[in-house]
Amino acid sequence: MNLALFALALSAFGIGTTEFVIMGILPQVGNSLHVSIPAAGLLVSFYALGVAVGAPILAILTKSFSRKKALLILMLIFILGNIFCALSFNYTEMMIARIVTSFCHGSFFGIGAVVAAGLVAPQRRASAVALMFTGLTLANVVGVPFGTWIAQHWEWHITFWLIAGIGVLAFLALLAFLPDNGASEIPVDFKAELKVVRQPHVLLAMLITMLTFASVFALFTYIAPILLDTTKTPQSWITVTLLIIGVGSVIGNLWGGKLADKGILSALMITIGFLFAISLIFTFTSISPYLAVITLFFWGVASFSTVAPLQMNVVKSAHAAPNIASTINIGVFNIGNAIGAYLGGVPLSMGFGPRSCIIVALGLAVLAILATILKGILAKTHWQEHCRQAHQ
Repeated sequence: MNLALFALALSAFGIGTTEFVIMGILPQVGNSLHVSIPAAGLLVSFYALGVAVGAPILAILTKSFSRKKALLILMLIFILGNIFCALSFNYTEMMIARIVTSFCHGSFFGIGAVVAAGLVAPQRRASAVALMFTGLTLANVVGVPFGTWIAQHWEWHITFWLIAGIGVLAFLALLAFLPDNGASEIPVDFKAELKVVRQPHVLLAMLITMLTFASVFALFTYIAPILLDTTKTPQSWITVTLLIIGVGSVIGNLWGGKLADKGILSALMITIGFLFAISLIFTFTSISPYLAVITLFFWGVASFSTVAPLQMNVVKSAHAAPNIASTINIGVFNIGNAIGAYLGGVPLSMGFGPRSCIIVALGLAVLAILATILKGILAKTHWQEHCRQAHQ
């Protein structure tokens, strides 16, 4: 991994830590801000919605900048947002701070994915995108468990001060290592690209992204309550379990990139099918601390093996509009996060146990599989029509 990819991965590590750490510290944040667990879960939903809304807006606002300058500006927003989180002492302040932080997320990964793909040979582009997203998955190995441990032993505000520090390091790495010529500076015609993005096969690709990560977050958002209330896991095990999920996510992310290099639709069927199977197994193993931890390792593999195939699926579907499609799809990931976090909390609000979140996750995974099958059918039909026209 060259230094430019390292700078992108370090930035992704910081963004991933601030996004995912809230799951590990949800009980502490809820208690501190005097709100219920479902209400605290809305910090996840509104962060995700902020990503979805902020991604296209910031992509348009930064369209006249070089990609390096745009990424540096986005990282400054990330730093300020986490400082605001660290200074928040009521629910409203924390919600606003999370939304501010989220604004950098979608545009950074959207632009960063295009930059990463442009740094390597064409046949290695999916792997390069996966390498950048390795920072996101490493956040689950190091950042989230450590941030959770800090919150459990000291104060959750300190966690966000540390994340802001990671943002400063990432900013300096981007400044030092990301070359201006490492990304195309060709002006982007957003009107033309938006026409491409509105095509049905592109929208279907984005629907697959949304449904898949709605499934992931319907479970992941409430992982701490599931482990504490259903599995009867000791509080001290939460950090270790998040670490184990993180290790699985790193393996899954790299595996998904390799699969996507061989074939995107087949990679989606394999990875989403695996996600469904492991979530189904977790409905049975969630009552045993040891079996739950083993299952969650494979759940981490399954969840993040979908990332590179989902991103490349949209970029390939909208090959004439890679910039805006890549950026919007990051927002779509987070719309899925928001929907999953909300739907996972619905049965909790109705008085059902935390394990009910897993049932919601299973239903969403089934819908993602059906959408992927439909995408394959449409792709085959489109290819046959293309061949017929070429023959004529």
